[in-house]
Amino acid sequence: MRAALLQITSSDSPAENLETLRVMIAEAAKGGAGFVLTPEVSNCVSLSRSHQNDVLCHEEDDSSLKVLREVAGEHGIWLSLGSFGVKTHDADGRFANRQFLISPEGEIAARYDKIHMFDVEVTPEETFRESDGYRPGNRAVVAETPFGILGLTICYDLRFPKLHRALAQVGAQILVAPAAFSPVTGAAHWHALLQARAIETGCYVLAAAQTGTHKTSRGAVRKTYGHSLVVAPWGEILADAGTEPGITFVDLDMEKVAQARKRVPSLTHDREFEGP
Repeated sequence: MRAALLQITSSDSPAENLETLRVMIAEAAKGGAGFVLTPEVSNCVSLSRSHQNDVLCHEEDDSSLKVLREVAGEHGIWLSLGSFGVKTHDADGRFANRQFLISPEGEIAARYDKIHMFDVEVTPEETFRESDGYRPGNRAVVAETPFGILGLTICYDLRFPKLHRALAQVGAQILVAPAAFSPVTGAAHWHALLQARAIETGCYVLAAAQTGTHKTSRGAVRKTYGHSLVVAPWGEILADAGTEPGITFVDLDMEKVAQARKRVPSLTHDREFEGP
């Protein structure tokens, strides 16, 4: 299977981002990709809760999602929308950071709501409280496709090995890790974390990323790290997209998953222990 990771610089305009995605998905399909992946919050990068409330929609009303389902069907591809910000019917009004896996028939094959919220103070200038606007999910998700079993994660989930191990132990062969990573934490940790998750699980890790300085009409400007990455099950980096928007192609060989797990079968070596 040929996969294509889209690295983009989304603005806070869902309509503008939709056009970018349409063009790049068509180009990826033309390049032979049967599986196309987009980054986290592909529909809207914004730090303004009021702006998000104005432009985000409930899943059932999201015209961008509807169009991209049609695009997947038109090109006959599997499409991972790394995540969309969507409204929920929760009483507190918080959004969901939701990943969608779209089938070649344009159907939603799986949904995953980001479990771990990015509530951090990296520096005085790099402070985030994702849980103020987004409510966390509570269910891990795997999805079967003809080319392999996918384990769905989003961005900050990357720092929680237990989730990835659980996905692998129920069959995941490919971990999908879309992101809008901070430049500060990205430079320090991005490559190491992705390689660690691949090595620990014997999975491919596919991480499509936001990059650059994001155009905003309201609120603070956000910057992201880029470096969309593909890591093989043995831990070697197969592709690094750098910091420019673009498409990264990679050919996946599921036999590599079996080989890595045969060489180091750590997924079967769990032991109970006491303490600490």
